[in-house]
Amino acid sequence: MRICLFSSKAYDRESFLAANCPSDWYLQFHETRLTTDSVALAMGSDVVCAFINDDLSAPVLEQLVASGTRLIALRSAGYNHVDLAAAQRLGLRVVRVPAYSPHAVAEHAVALVMALNRRTHRAFNRTREGDFSLHGLTGFDLHGKTVGVVGGGKIGQVFARIMYGFGCQVLIHDPFPLVGLEPLGARQAPLEEVIASSDILSLHCPLTDDSYHLIDAARLAQMKRGAMLINTGRGALVDAPALIKALKSGQLGYLGLDVYEEESELFFEDHSDLPLQDDTLARLLSFPNVIITAHQAFLTHEALDAIARTTLDNISAWLTGRPSNEVKADA
Repeated sequence: MRICLFSSKAYDRESFLAANCPSDWYLQFHETRLTTDSVALAMGSDVVCAFINDDLSAPVLEQLVASGTRLIALRSAGYNHVDLAAAQRLGLRVVRVPAYSPHAVAEHAVALVMALNRRTHRAFNRTREGDFSLHGLTGFDLHGKTVGVVGGGKIGQVFARIMYGFGCQVLIHDPFPLVGLEPLGARQAPLEEVIASSDILSLHCPLTDDSYHLIDAARLAQMKRGAMLINTGRGALVDAPALIKALKSGQLGYLGLDVYEEESELFFEDHSDLPLQDDTLARLLSFPNVIITAHQAFLTHEALDAIARTTLDNISAWLTGRPSNEVKADA
């Protein structure tokens, strides 16, 4: 059986080869993204293994089916980049990795909080240049601050537990009732209360029609002046141009992003020798109180191992006629 992996880097190759797939499975690794231009690379592949920025729109899916593909195995939890209705119409099954390491993403969110608060990025650059002054590096105690968590799933709850360990008051918003929040020192609250009350607001929810641009100009205006916003969820949860206005006015005091709505043409590749064409991203990068990482929150040894093993298990289950972790158009 031939499995074609798109958007695969060296760390993907290492984790998948270490997962010991069956000897009659042929893994074909391609660094290029899956697009209408690169889809021909999958010709003859039974399974296409795709990542978050691959194009799985109807035209691409139609070409995959025509060339023999029968399964889309996502190496991600999110599947908003897949035209599920088209996949169902074409008879393509789609499976995903619903959870790999919630600690990886939650801990990266905490890293952004700490770096922004204590200006670690600025201090690092200063001391390398021989500037050992402390002006402009004042932070605040996390202890006693209110932290809002939007999305009470596994990642959100791990993040809440860590922030509770700092002595923070934690509010969690989720559209569904949550249980077991007491050990986290957390309380479930309406979105409006979470936004208005939080000194730090962290997004850990999926991207849906309801959550698209969840944080827009109106919601930014409802936040405490000078509050911190962290997004390690999905780029389109926030309206990026609105962030610029809030940063310029001082309404938003700190911003940490690991995801960006228009990241698909930029992230995971080296563009350091090219001018940045995205004016919104360029403007965000110019603020000293902004840290943007290139969708690396998932990148730990443990998470990569879990992604590879779950993906291969999903393919095995599909071969038996009992696919696991399947997503459908009506899901």
